[in-house]
Amino acid sequence: MASSSLRKFLLLFTFIIQTLITSADQSVKTYIFRVDGQTKPSIFPTHYHWYTSEFTDPATILHVYETVFRGFSASLTPAQAASVLQHPSVLAAFEDRRRQLHTTRSPQFLGLRNQRGLWSGSDYGSDVIVGVFDTGIWPERRSFSDLNLGPIPTRWKGVCETGIKFSARNCNRKIIGARFFSKGHEAAGGLGGPGGFGGGINDTVEFRSPRDADGHGTHTASTAAGRYAFKASMSGYASGIAKGVAPKARLAVYKVCWKNSGCFDSDILAAFDSAVSDGVDVISISIGGGDGISSPYYLDPIAIGSYGAVSRGVFVSSSAGNDGPNGMSVTNLAPWLTTVGAGTIDRNFPADVVLGDGRKFAGVSLYAGRPLSGKMYSLVYPGKSGVLSASLCMESSLDPNLVKGKIVICDRGSNPRVAKGLVVKKAGGVGMILANGNSNGEGLVGDAHLLPALAVGSDEGDAIKSYISSTPLATASINFRGTVIGIKPAPVVASFSGRGPNGMNPEILKPDLIAPGVNILAAWTDAVGPTGLDSDTRKTEFNILSGTSMSCPHVSGAAALLKSAHPDWSPAAIRSAMMTTASVSDNRFQPMTDESSGKATTPYDFGAGHLNLDLAMDPGLVYDITNDDYVNFLCAIQYGPKTIQVITRSPVNCPMKKPMAENLNYPSIAALFSSASTGVSSKTYIRTVTNVGPRNSVYEVKVEPPKGVTVVVKPARLVFSEKARKASYFVTVTADSKRLAVDDSGAVFGSLSWVDGKHVVRSPIVVSQTDPL
Repeated sequence: MASSSLRKFLLLFTFIIQTLITSADQSVKTYIFRVDGQTKPSIFPTHYHWYTSEFTDPATILHVYETVFRGFSASLTPAQAASVLQHPSVLAAFEDRRRQLHTTRSPQFLGLRNQRGLWSGSDYGSDVIVGVFDTGIWPERRSFSDLNLGPIPTRWKGVCETGIKFSARNCNRKIIGARFFSKGHEAAGGLGGPGGFGGGINDTVEFRSPRDADGHGTHTASTAAGRYAFKASMSGYASGIAKGVAPKARLAVYKVCWKNSGCFDSDILAAFDSAVSDGVDVISISIGGGDGISSPYYLDPIAIGSYGAVSRGVFVSSSAGNDGPNGMSVTNLAPWLTTVGAGTIDRNFPADVVLGDGRKFAGVSLYAGRPLSGKMYSLVYPGKSGVLSASLCMESSLDPNLVKGKIVICDRGSNPRVAKGLVVKKAGGVGMILANGNSNGEGLVGDAHLLPALAVGSDEGDAIKSYISSTPLATASINFRGTVIGIKPAPVVASFSGRGPNGMNPEILKPDLIAPGVNILAAWTDAVGPTGLDSDTRKTEFNILSGTSMSCPHVSGAAALLKSAHPDWSPAAIRSAMMTTASVSDNRFQPMTDESSGKATTPYDFGAGHLNLDLAMDPGLVYDITNDDYVNFLCAIQYGPKTIQVITRSPVNCPMKKPMAENLNYPSIAALFSSASTGVSSKTYIRTVTNVGPRNSVYEVKVEPPKGVTVVVKPARLVFSEKARKASYFVTVTADSKRLAVDDSGAVFGSLSWVDGKHVVRSPIVVSQTDPL
């Protein structure tokens, strides 16, 4: 008898077929087909021969997937796709989607120290290969020098693809491989092919090669694994020694994203296939859904590709998205992914607005041009007219007669922050104050503006606008104060960082942790200026950017260090080491706060905490997870065997007794209770820890229960020996609906720690109330 999940899947399968067949739109689109490779007739020498003989014409195929995924992508009409979908060996099909990029002192802030600790213990990540899925690389940067690096690891099987302005000489012992993936883009019109979205891309501003025309890929690659060799700054800001998190790690570049046109699933999946086959140890992917909606894992090529990688021992670090501080905004939710949110570091770039009445308001800026030198200018707010486009300083929205020779207030939102400054400059304005709205609160990021400009928080913006309304001849000036180190508090959860709860499976806490993602200095392309605007002709070797795109490669580099120090650790063990040693306090030794509100944060904001590599190399205990554990999780969330095979590639069988999703051996515990329940409710979970510290160790449990919740752990003492390296324990969470004082997110928070006198192995506990189904 078919399971309910299989029936649902078959209904969906039938619906897709009917939709495709009856679709009035018969234009060519790209589809990704998941095929049961074990059913290939032996008469065909390869899967490609099988696909082109039985499924579709060879001219329509874009990619053939062999390693992390079995299947192919092809450009077809909906009717043709429906025909392919009816083949008995096709398990699933989904339309190609466009994804978006989630756009130095940080290694020191993470606890990395010269001559000791994880850097020296891992030889700075030597011989670990980090695969970066992004916009390519600018190989000439000093961050990618191979000086004093040893030979390329013999296990490496990748290639250095050549193309426009990228030759074999651009690879070396640091950049050991480079590939680019454009077929999905070309099929969608992204590089001038048929079907064009947004008019396509001009080859004069993009390279059909691994060379980076955008800058994002160069920045993330150097953050993860840039060399430690020289002084660096961005126009004088953030001066210091340039260094990535894993300075000796090797880089393999997979260009899957293209300037101004995003990243397509079919190309991303092809990159996963190549990277795992090539021999990477770590994959860094600062990419996520551009529509704010998370797809089921079996319809999400990032989830599918990363499962194929993790199941083969490759650690995958992904960005949590930039749609915070809204709840349930975290992306990349698959439990085998390590999902990284963003926090601040203890460095800032302050600037001040000085009003004509003497008041001063603090903001941030990376402006490096001629200052205003204290001169006062008339101050104007175009949004006072009530025209939204003018308040946002959209293109052609400003009246030069109103703004010429004045400092202009622009509201944040819709168009890029730096583009607003360009609009002001074109209209004759002399400066800009970029004001946050309520959604951004007090969260600020610096920008290398083209005119004197700074960003201010929502409260400051409101006060400045009020001053304009009450003062007929309002004036202001802007002062720029350079780089300040030792900022307190830090880290603070960035306002834009994607937040929990996990909208797909709240039993799994996401994000997993946070890392530096605000005002991060790293290498940059020569193809565009620091703002990324086409009109910005400035050249800079380094740039300062913010986003979970910046926090993700910090964790990728950290994984490279841990992999180098502990070659036998699985991806889950590496993630566990980071999570259970993460910090939940700032440099004032106070609980971390939220940048957008200034209030205390929760595990929905920071997961297990902020990455602390001073402790992660020696975590004491780790929570390991096997491929079978992930399969049991998928069974627990009611995926049937055929659906699961879309993700796992191999056929699976679910246990007779349905598993609990909460029992996935994750380094966090999320207990869900129905909001309709009255009285006392209890749930019991099991976890297993592996001792990676001294063989003869004894750990005692320490519980900080969530408010109104009782947490009982049995046994309360774990004893390890030469023979006993693993131990399991049970956690019973009891909640009384009359005493459960949940916050605005519908949850309360606590923690569970195992301590032995040296190690503190900490896991967050989240207890939430959910609406009944």
